[in-house]
Amino acid sequence: MKQFSTPRRARQAGFTLIELALVLAVIGLIIGAIAIGKDVQRNAEYTKISNKFLEQWKMAYDQYYQRTGTVVGDCQQAPTYMVNGAETSIGGSGACVRPGGQGVAGIAPSFANTGRKVCSGQGYAAGQTGGGDVNLATQNLRNLMTQHGVRMPPGRGEGHEDRYVYQDTNGNASEVQVCFQWNPAGTTSGAGNVMVVRGLTPDLARYLDQVIDGKPDSREGRFRIQGRAAHTQATQANAPGTAWEANNTVAANIAGDGHSGQDGTAIGADNPGGATATGRQYDEDRVTLLTAHWVMDQ
Repeated sequence: MKQFSTPRRARQAGFTLIELALVLAVIGLIIGAIAIGKDVQRNAEYTKISNKFLEQWKMAYDQYYQRTGTVVGDCQQAPTYMVNGAETSIGGSGACVRPGGQGVAGIAPSFANTGRKVCSGQGYAAGQTGGGDVNLATQNLRNLMTQHGVRMPPGRGEGHEDRYVYQDTNGNASEVQVCFQWNPAGTTSGAGNVMVVRGLTPDLARYLDQVIDGKPDSREGRFRIQGRAAHTQATQANAPGTAWEANNTVAANIAGDGHSGQDGTAIGADNPGGATATGRQYDEDRVTLLTAHWVMDQ
């Protein structure tokens, strides 16, 4: 008797839809984890800059005041209460000399040669990280701190305590630099003695402003952008503040006086030294850099 065998079903090749869906889901989770990991790493770096660098420099500034009774670079025998006061003059004589101040009131408007920033070297060229840079003082920040036994943050290393290197969002190296200066009354970025923080990306500036002020507003509070034009119109007296307008390559209206609600999309480079003139946004471009003023307590 002839037997008939049942033909075997051909083995199935390829993947089922369920298997493909699972693979795609796993790939999506991996990509998402990588993206989240980058954000976590960046936020951790911003926190380090805030806590271990800028906050430590504020503590160093306060410690200098406690040790000397004056702010950075001021006269101990005849204080002006202005940063770099020792290089100013009053009544035609040096600020530290008694006869020069006897004929006029010892208030800021009576002094000359004020407002120079005390740094440890020039660092960024003038205007490279936004407008509004003032002249460099003769006194050296590191020397002043060292002479009075004030411990500085580690920064980049020995001799570079005023600098901190980090990566912008495109992976390019950027450097935060700390200086101190005195701003006259009416300065939009804050009157009095301020810490000048140069080399901030817009994202980092917003983060620091949020930590210091509780709101990322570039015109109000104790942490403001340098070089912002003042509100001069009567209708602007109680106008809203201004955002840190910038994207990865273009700083929009950094030198203007517009409100955040009126500013358009970043379409031109107000800061050609730190951004491309055409406003292109390639991943390899350097992120535009800004300068901020943090108003000190002393």
